[in-house]
Amino acid sequence: MNDLSLDLQSLINIQENPFVLIDKDYRVVSANNAYCQVYGLNPDEIVGRLCHEISHHSSVPCHENGEVCPHQKVFATGEACQVLHIHYDNNNRAERVRLKGYPIRGRDGCLYLGEAIVPLSSSEELDCDEMRMIGHSPAFLECADKLSRVAESDAPILLYGESGVGKELAAEFVHKLSTRGGRPYVSVNCAAIAESMFESEFFGHERGAFTGCVGRKQGLFELAGGGTLFLDEIGEIPLSMQPKLLRVLETGEFRRVGGTVTLTADVRIISATNRNLLERVDQGLFREDLYYRVAGIDVMLPSLRERRMDIPALADALLARISGAGKNIPKLAADAISRLMNYDYPGNVRELRNVLQKAVALSSKGIIHAKHIQFDSMNEVKAQTAMRTGVSVGSSPVLPPMVSAPSAISIEEMEIRHICELLEHHGGHRRTVADILGISERTLYRKLNRYGLHPAKD
Repeated sequence: MNDLSLDLQSLINIQENPFVLIDKDYRVVSANNAYCQVYGLNPDEIVGRLCHEISHHSSVPCHENGEVCPHQKVFATGEACQVLHIHYDNNNRAERVRLKGYPIRGRDGCLYLGEAIVPLSSSEELDCDEMRMIGHSPAFLECADKLSRVAESDAPILLYGESGVGKELAAEFVHKLSTRGGRPYVSVNCAAIAESMFESEFFGHERGAFTGCVGRKQGLFELAGGGTLFLDEIGEIPLSMQPKLLRVLETGEFRRVGGTVTLTADVRIISATNRNLLERVDQGLFREDLYYRVAGIDVMLPSLRERRMDIPALADALLARISGAGKNIPKLAADAISRLMNYDYPGNVRELRNVLQKAVALSSKGIIHAKHIQFDSMNEVKAQTAMRTGVSVGSSPVLPPMVSAPSAISIEEMEIRHICELLEHHGGHRRTVADILGISERTLYRKLNRYGLHPAKD
C-alpha cells in the first residue's frame, strides 16, 4: 500500500461497492471496507493474498477454470473490461456479480488491476416471466455477459443455437435489459406462419382486404411498436416473403394489407435460428441483404452439453415448475443426478424438462432415482451423432461463420471413461453402477468384458 498515492487510496476507499486493487501476480494490494465486509476478513488478512483464493475459493486463477478473467484481459490489453462471475462470500454462498476491471497506474509506474464488484441488480438477475435463465458455468456466464452488453445497443441481434437451448428466454432477457424494456415484447415463430398469411400477420390488414376478412387487424410490427419483435426460426421464412420483410427493415415503413396509410415500424429486431444462415444464403434459400439486416450482432447460445455443471440447478428449477405452486417438489437422488449429468441432450433444456416430467410420474415418495430417468432412444442416437460431429441431427450446422465445431472422442471411449469413473466412485460395485446407468447388471458385465474392465467387487 506504500506505493499508492494518497489520492488513489482515497478513491478506493470511497467506492460504495467492493473494490480491490490487484498486482500482476494476482496478489491483492489494497481493498476497501465493502470488500472486506463481503468476505468477512480484515484488511491485514486480505492484502498479499491471491485474489482468486478470496473470491473464488480456488487455488488457481479463474481463467484456468474456464472463466473469462478480467486480470488476464487488463494486463494483456491495458484496456477496461466487464464480465459476469460467480463469487463466494465468507459463508461460502454463491453470488452472481458483474466485475468491472480497470487498468490503473501507481505512482511507481506499475500497472494494477482495479476491480469493482457489482452485485447484479434485480433487472439483471437473469429472470424472465416464463422461467429464469439459470446457470453458473463459464459457458453460460460468458453468454449472459454478452447478452447483457448487446442489450445496451439498439442493433439487431441474431441468436444462434440448437433447438431447445432457450433462444426465446435469451431474447426476452435482452429486451428487459434494453431501453425498450418497458415497452411491448412480441414473439413469433416464423415457421408457423403460412405463406398466404405472412403479410397479414406481420403488417396487419384492413376490413375487407380479402375474402372472409370482417375487421381491421394490427400486425406484429404495430403490436411491438416501441418495443422488441422476436423472430424465432427466421431461416424458415419463405423466400418469396423475404423481400417484404427486408423492405420494412430498410425503410421502417409498411402498410396494412388493403390499406393506404403508411405506418412507421419502431421496433428492435431480435432473430433466432438453429440453422447456418450463410449456408442457406449460398444455397439460394435466404437473401444475403436480409441476412445482413438481421445479423447486426450474432450471439451463440451454448448447448446443455457445453454447460453440464448447470444441470443440477436447472433440474431443481424445472422440478419446481413441473410440480406447481403449493405442491411438494421431488428431490433428485445422487444416482439420478449422475445419470442426468452424463447424457448429451440433443434436445437441450426442452428435453431435460421432458425427461423430468416422466421421472416425476414414475417416481414415488418424492425421490427420483436413476431408474426413473428415461431418455428417448432416438435422442440417445442423436446425442452420439452430435458428439461426433458437433451438428444437430436433422438440420444444417448451427455454428455461425468462423466458429468451428469442437473435437470429440469416440462414443466407446466416452462410455469407457464414464463406466470407469462410476466404478471408482462406487468402490467397484457393479450393481450400483448398473442402476445408475439404467441397465441390467448382466448388460454391464458384458460391457466390462468387452472393454477389459474388471472391478473387484460384485
